[in-house]
Amino acid sequence: MPGEDTRTRARALWEGLAGTPVSFPRAGGIRVVVSPASGLCPAGWTGVVVLGGSALVTAPDGGTATSVRDALRGLPADVDAIRGALPATGVLGPAALAYLSPDRFRPAAAPPTVERLPGDHPALRALEGAAGDDDAGEAALEDITSPAFVVRERGEVVAAAGYRAWPHRTAHLSVLTAPGARGRGLARRTASAAVAHALAGGLLPQWRARPEASRRVAAALGFEELGAQLSVELDPGSPTSGWA
Repeated sequence: MPGEDTRTRARALWEGLAGTPVSFPRAGGIRVVVSPASGLCPAGWTGVVVLGGSALVTAPDGGTATSVRDALRGLPADVDAIRGALPATGVLGPAALAYLSPDRFRPAAAPPTVERLPGDHPALRALEGAAGDDDAGEAALEDITSPAFVVRERGEVVAAAGYRAWPHRTAHLSVLTAPGARGRGLARRTASAAVAHALAGGLLPQWRARPEASRRVAAALGFEELGAQLSVELDPGSPTSGWA
């Protein structure tokens, strides 16, 4: 199980990103707050983060918050149950949230050679082009603030990982592998180098992912899933009581 310090740091991160003074409720609870500046979701959406069996939900205004509370009353702090109760015109997620305690880290084997590149190197943009918009968008390599840790084959970067510095000394991981190079452990090796770099700086590695393959890479490195994140664009015309 992840250490208490890891759980505390993860909760503190998302409480800060909520954009208003708030804390997670006790286990099993759902807390809904008004926060137009929430970092849990795009502007104007409703954001949901479930950690350790409790849920924090941000709404863009008071009316929406009231309707969300009514819709979620009596539900468990479960991301799928929450998603099912909210009428939506747009949804992002849910994505699993996993974190790594230093003593749980399982580094990948060293070979093949992992090279370090600047985060804005053109070779990374070429990798994104080869991977396609969906996978490149999921990885968000263009957002990293760390060096990029890469593997080359025949001179081309075929796998890369790095992280973006988030608040509360959190390292948000990004990992991408070219379609033709998948299934050979390259994501694990590049991610391992990025995680080692983050841990050396005293950062908390965070892995947010929807694809099962990505979640398996995180688990192989020692990450443990503590919860999930969901963003919902609510349907203003829903017949749900209080919405229309």
